[in-house]
Amino acid sequence: MTRTPHILMAVGVSIFLTIGCKSNPQTTGHYIDDTAITTSVKTHLATDGPLKTMTQISVKTVENIVYLTGVAPTMQDKNRAEEIARQVDGVQTVVNNITVQP
Repeated sequence: MTRTPHILMAVGVSIFLTIGCKSNPQTTGHYIDDTAITTSVKTHLATDGPLKTMTQISVKTVENIVYLTGVAPTMQDKNRAEEIARQVDGVQTVVNNITVQP
């Protein structure tokens, strides 16, 4: 009888840990692809004339969808950042959340 609480606790912990493993539905392959896309977008942004001085743009990719956030001085710069991201191989969609602040 004294072993029952320990067994139940072990089963409960095992279930909890198994559920925790499923918290990120992204596969390893998707993660690697997304990392490569993010790196490529950042590289292109960093080497594009006027945009290369704009270090306030963050890039995140989830399942081939690129999320741009940060601040751009003009609407033209915001649109250019989106255009650059769209041209990267593997990008399905770009969500441009960059705000314009002159």
